[in-house]
Amino acid sequence: MGAACFPALPASHPPDDGRPIVKDRPRRPKSGPAAPVKARTPSSAQAYRPPAAKTPALKPASGKETRPAPELPARPLMRREGAKPAERLPVILETAGSDQYRLIDSGAGEKLEQYGPYRIVRPEAQALWQRSLPDSIWDKADALFTGDTDEDGMGRWKFPRAALGETWPMQLLGVDFHGRFTAFRHVGVFPEQLAHWSWMKEKVETAGRPVKVLNLFGYTGVASLVAASAGAEVTHVDASKKAIGWARENQTLGRMDKLPIRWICEDAMKFIQREERRGSKYDIILTDPPKFGRGPNGEVWHLFDHLPLMLDICREILSPRAIGLVLTAYSIRASFYSIHELMRETMRGAGGTVESGELVIRESGTDGKEAGRALSTSLFSRWISA
Repeated sequence: MGAACFPALPASHPPDDGRPIVKDRPRRPKSGPAAPVKARTPSSAQAYRPPAAKTPALKPASGKETRPAPELPARPLMRREGAKPAERLPVILETAGSDQYRLIDSGAGEKLEQYGPYRIVRPEAQALWQRSLPDSIWDKADALFTGDTDEDGMGRWKFPRAALGETWPMQLLGVDFHGRFTAFRHVGVFPEQLAHWSWMKEKVETAGRPVKVLNLFGYTGVASLVAASAGAEVTHVDASKKAIGWARENQTLGRMDKLPIRWICEDAMKFIQREERRGSKYDIILTDPPKFGRGPNGEVWHLFDHLPLMLDICREILSPRAIGLVLTAYSIRASFYSIHELMRETMRGAGGTVESGELVIRESGTDGKEAGRALSTSLFSRWISA
């Protein structure tokens, strides 16, 4: 189990932002509908070799020291055989407006959003068009992010109408959580992920059996709380102490402290390698890695270098009755075809279908009833067993 972490105020999505780098179960049965094909020969792809830990022992709330876990030897990629899964593409998963969140307007490199009681303006490089709504609407925003317009750039918030508190309550899919103004323009939730969370919630509720969910790069825990509230047993992994602290705050805010969630502060790659060795299995795996990040002991994550191995290990820790494996990729110079083909190669012999495309948010105007332009936010690829 990863080290326990102290609650703290989060930063956001770069190295220690809450979206950084990245339950022992029975051994895999010898057969099953989604049993993976065993490796034949390892490939020569770059193996993940995290550096030796350089930080002192962590002191969790119990007061006991927890030493960093021992390093694992590099694990090569497996060369898989069998038919590739069926495919469905391009798939556009759209998030529309609600009373708690909506994209009001976008354009000229910015977006105007409603988060609970607040209207917020943030940079958005994908908004190449002109604004639909007049400046008088934009000028009524409660908060504006100023500074570096890069996705991971630091800056500060300006509050032109009145000073606002650092946090505010929100609710999505029946889950309460805190929005928060961070130094990296993020506010603690990525609403385009509602498309994946709704799918996961429905799968958990209709499975008719216990479902185990692994949420890698789990950030502030909204997806984990959605899964647990639907009835799943959840393991949440994130390398940021700040994000884990925020996630625990969200759990308490939603009065969900008794839900079966393991909060693990650890490098995601090291965690899943150990889970593979233990024989741990999960029915649904969500993975939302950054383009670049660092683990709690200096581990370095590069998406293009380490994504193939991460998916390969995730394949190995899917249960024989697995439901799905979801990958989201933000801010990368690639086509969804790249991660689509990688997912199909990873899931050779597993059956099912791989669907890939983009997550988009639809503008819905000031009243939430107008169907405006679709703003693309990220690429995704999702393997589903049926």
